[in-house]
Amino acid sequence: MQKNLLAILILCQCLTFKLSSAQTDNQLFKDLRWRMIGPHRAGRTIGASGVPGQPNVFYIGVNNGGVWKTTDYGRTWEPIFDDQSTGSIGDVIVAPSNPNVIYVGSGEGVQRPDLSVGNGIYKSEDAGKTWMHLGLTDGQQIGGLSVHPKDENIVYVAALGHPYGANQERGVFRSKDGGKSWKRVLFIDENTGAVQVTVDPNNPDIVFADLWASRLAPWENGDWQGPNSGLYKSTDGGDTWRKITNGLPTPAQGLGRIGFCFAPSLSSRMYATVDAGNLGGIYRSDNSGENWYRVSA
Repeated sequence: MQKNLLAILILCQCLTFKLSSAQTDNQLFKDLRWRMIGPHRAGRTIGASGVPGQPNVFYIGVNNGGVWKTTDYGRTWEPIFDDQSTGSIGDVIVAPSNPNVIYVGSGEGVQRPDLSVGNGIYKSEDAGKTWMHLGLTDGQQIGGLSVHPKDENIVYVAALGHPYGANQERGVFRSKDGGKSWKRVLFIDENTGAVQVTVDPNNPDIVFADLWASRLAPWENGDWQGPNSGLYKSTDGGDTWRKITNGLPTPAQGLGRIGFCFAPSLSSRMYATVDAGNLGGIYRSDNSGENWYRVSA
């Protein structure tokens, strides 16, 4: 206990120093040690969400282990989804405007030899105490969710679809009534799903989505990439979309999955991880996704 207390005091003191250069004395940190804060389980954790204004509260969605919640900064975790009909989780997100509203997308959304699928969208209105099922059952893999920053009833779903075959319940879906009804607002074909959709936190009329034409075979490493993968942008809240191509690799060049994010302090700055063989890597945009350039391979 004394050693841990000493380590904390040393860290607090170090953080108050105004360093004149980037060099620090490593001896100041020699007593600090990392420790695991759980939950103590195996497997993959796909989705995670904090709660604005509640820095002690987090939710995680586990690939085949349901949803877990911590209220003490990660020291202890509680499973809060065990009574639902699926444990496969692709994403979990807290509505920015109402911390009691949580949306969960089931189906892990990771194309790999061993995977699990889910049965649609779930919602809690009491911070995870109870849940309701909202449909999109045949989406099978929900790769991403996004909620309007000021209206918890406007939610977007990226449905990847069947991992081993064609199906229609793919693409980007939108609800304006808290999940009571859904409209498919972005769809290419039965072979192309959506793996991420994200609303600009500073301009909710701007929405980006990544479409991924991917299919697995019954045997390991028998994957297939289709011709319609790519990044799409809407400037009217999802009513219409256009494909973004400037600076990004094409499917003919090996484009697969794209993962992207907005810089919270300046959402016109975006970053993306791009799967595209020799052209893959980290890409950046400085004009709200209109043009991209690679910053690291």
